[in-house]
Amino acid sequence: MKIRQFLEHHGIAENPFADEDAQTDLVFKGYCIRNCYHPAWDKIYGNPAEPATAIVFGEKGSGKTAIRLQIDRHLAEYNADHPDNRVFVIQYDDFNPFLDRFRDTLSGRKRRVERTLERWKLWDHMDAILSLGVTQLVDRILGSRQTTHPAALDQQPLAVDRLERTQARDVLLLAGCYDQSTGESPEQRWRRLRRKLRFPVWIARWDLTLGSAVTFLLLLLVVWQGKWEWFTAPWIYLGILAGWLPRLARTARWWWKSWSIAANTRALQHDAASLRRTLMRLPESQLTGQPLPAHAQTDDRYEMMGKLQNVLRALGFSGAIVLVDRVDEPYLINGSAERMRALLWPMLDNKLLKHPGLGLKLLLPAELTYYVDREDRQFHQRARLDKQNLIRSLEWTGQSLYDLANARLQACAENGRVPSLGALFEESIDHQRLVNAMRSLRVPRHLFKFLYRLLVTHTNAHTDESPAWKISAETFETVLALHLREQEAYDRGAGAG
Repeated sequence: MKIRQFLEHHGIAENPFADEDAQTDLVFKGYCIRNCYHPAWDKIYGNPAEPATAIVFGEKGSGKTAIRLQIDRHLAEYNADHPDNRVFVIQYDDFNPFLDRFRDTLSGRKRRVERTLERWKLWDHMDAILSLGVTQLVDRILGSRQTTHPAALDQQPLAVDRLERTQARDVLLLAGCYDQSTGESPEQRWRRLRRKLRFPVWIARWDLTLGSAVTFLLLLLVVWQGKWEWFTAPWIYLGILAGWLPRLARTARWWWKSWSIAANTRALQHDAASLRRTLMRLPESQLTGQPLPAHAQTDDRYEMMGKLQNVLRALGFSGAIVLVDRVDEPYLINGSAERMRALLWPMLDNKLLKHPGLGLKLLLPAELTYYVDREDRQFHQRARLDKQNLIRSLEWTGQSLYDLANARLQACAENGRVPSLGALFEESIDHQRLVNAMRSLRVPRHLFKFLYRLLVTHTNAHTDESPAWKISAETFETVLALHLREQEAYDRGAGAG
């Protein structure tokens, strides 16, 4: 007997339990993303008009990635309905590129994983977030199609003509420091951005013009007077040097500044020479007193964050939300709770988590709650988790899992049919028994694994000539007992799950 044959008999067009990962689950993306929610959804999602932080701890398979995708989808719909009051979404869920670059700046024993993570600080997180936000913003301004940011492909153009001169300057400054696109060379991309913003930079070449003019006039003087012997006199070379001194001094100053930026933005990829040429294209008067990430501190980063938010407000974004997920997946972390703690704890700072106009949605593994409970008073005073919409456990009740299974069945229903989970079983398996079984499975991933396995076991036990359209109590209890034993082994770290 085939699974499809069994499902079609009950009015189900496809297997709703075949996929376990929300990122590749078409049933979830097509239906459940808009119709199935965890009971704590409202607290996690909040109100897009006033972005707020939420910190969620959940075990593997409890739906953290599904919630991230739901937040992203709902914010896209919110933005479509509120074109002048949108939310800028930053997906901070791939830590590998930042950790790789950070580790490359270290040497010797400092490159050991634990020592590397010990040196990761709050400003490194802020650099990573700013780079993701600025790169996405530049992609959207330039209409780049070679982008990893889905929002950058939004068909609605950004009204860059709304930007004031100082805001256009801020975009160019942010792009010089934080644009990490690899689609084209940084200098070429920056020049395209400058032309798009129509920001004049000719005045920044005054020192180059001065040096060239002095050199030309002195050479013209020699030719005019016919005094070729002057080329042996030191005064002519001193005159040429004097004409180029402003350029040389400015170049030396920005070499040092660019090297400092490259050295202190440890999670980013910077070429000091390219960065120096980019920053020197901006007029000196526009750079006086401007913050730059040239020191190992957060103050400059908060100012840069403020500049980004100011630009976004002018472009129709009233706030920004950062979605943090998959912190256990980087290869340097490799699922280790100790390493996750070392990576994430610098981010748990109330000043960042409560930054005006910025909401961070941290979807974290449940293993970290053990370390939260063991922290001292100083940590809790700095993090103020009591103010961060904290959800200590992304729990599912038996009833909520039962409703989730029913919702997926109906998402896969044939036209005019309304299948239900209870209809798949013999009458001896009543509603309460199903709910109790769901409760023991705890999370959606275990539920899907169990139901898929149950369908396979049932259909393999019958032939096409003598099919059985109801799953027996014996099959149900046997498969459930076996699955719970494997689930227990997985919880102990002795099974594959």
